[in-house]
Amino acid sequence: MTDPRTVLVTGSSSGIGLATAVRAAVSGRRVVATLRDPDRADALRAAADGAGVGDRLRIVRLDVTEPESVAAAVAEVIGRYGRLDAVVSNAGVGQLGTVEQIGVDAFRAVLETNFFGAVELTRVALPHLRAAGGRLIAVSSLGGLIGQPFNEAYCAAKFALEGFLESLAPVAARTGVSVSVVEPGPVASEFVTRLEPSVPGLVERAGPYEAAFTSYLGATAQLFAQAQSADEAAATVVEVLDAERPPFRVQTSAAARDLAAIKLADLDGSAVQAVTGAWLG
Repeated sequence: MTDPRTVLVTGSSSGIGLATAVRAAVSGRRVVATLRDPDRADALRAAADGAGVGDRLRIVRLDVTEPESVAAAVAEVIGRYGRLDAVVSNAGVGQLGTVEQIGVDAFRAVLETNFFGAVELTRVALPHLRAAGGRLIAVSSLGGLIGQPFNEAYCAAKFALEGFLESLAPVAARTGVSVSVVEPGPVASEFVTRLEPSVPGLVERAGPYEAAFTSYLGATAQLFAQAQSADEAAATVVEVLDAERPPFRVQTSAAARDLAAIKLADLDGSAVQAVTGAWLG
């Protein structure tokens, strides 16, 4: 297929979504950058203007947890540009804590955004992607491949996302639509810093998990000290947009590839448990 010309990116207010929207516009594409709250678009506008692509980037409200919002945003793209060549499904939320601390409602909330929101966007976008011979790219995580301590809700949602898309990919391919998942490892972004206010309360409520949780926080602090930037991760997303034959699964760094390789060769789960168990002291 030719390079996608009109790209819709969700979760564009910060982090990988913002960087992807700007990079895609720099590559010459028309970008519809969406976010739940348009009042949080100042950083996106500044980044686009700084890169000289403000005129190729349109900001639209889209809350993936509201089906009517998803439908309206996609309809606006089609009404304005007449086609939708690619979707980067990036909107997501994080959640720290084990199930005893955070409860089942927290799982439902994370799944609503990270999984069901992506499913609804896919459902609405597919007819237009099919018409364009386009592609769907979901920003997943190593947490969609490797279960990580105290990230049970987040990993459950990302595992579900990858299972959904791995199942859909060969079906969509038969109609000319490519499907890919991009798996970042640690990324320095607001996505992580927004979790920090909840940490002290979680430590206090950790009960029998307090020592393990404290060790986990120390281990992840070291990992994130070496995190790649959101722009580096976004570069991989745009590479998938550019690829003649995009892969189904791609990691955004050498460290992420190394961990993914452990999981994909780990038939009995012991290798992954050794890695993640070491984070708990």
